[in-house]
Amino acid sequence: MSIHFVPFIQLDGRAKEAIDFYVEALGAEVTFSQTFGAGPGASEGHVPEATKERIAHSELKIGEAQLMVADSEPGKKPREGDLLTVCITTPDAEEATRMYNALREGGEVITPLAAFHFSAAYGVVKDKFGVTFQCFTSRRRS
Repeated sequence: MSIHFVPFIQLDGRAKEAIDFYVEALGAEVTFSQTFGAGPGASEGHVPEATKERIAHSELKIGEAQLMVADSEPGKKPREGDLLTVCITTPDAEEATRMYNALREGGEVITPLAAFHFSAAYGVVKDKFGVTFQCFTSRRRS
């Protein structure tokens, strides 16, 4: 099984600017990018206008490394210490669930583990040491 630890940067409305900067400064290649407005529910009016152009998720490749960059929703600024988190990526939902449950012991659940349109099992937890982890089941096999 393949498990990856990926740095995940969350910004308050400046993700596009950061992505452009990393492309120029680090030679990053954008392998995926989606705005909130391009996601599910946007066409039904479930996404506020101020949110539509923000980056919901992006993946950059820098050499052999991966970096994820996204925006928070307006009014939901990232908490101090959450600008950079670790995204644990695995193709196996059971493994993502196991790691999520282990990390939440003595910690704090930020986003309960659940299925989302982008992942069979996704959740965010701050462990007992104050480190924030996103447990993510990738739809792509690596």
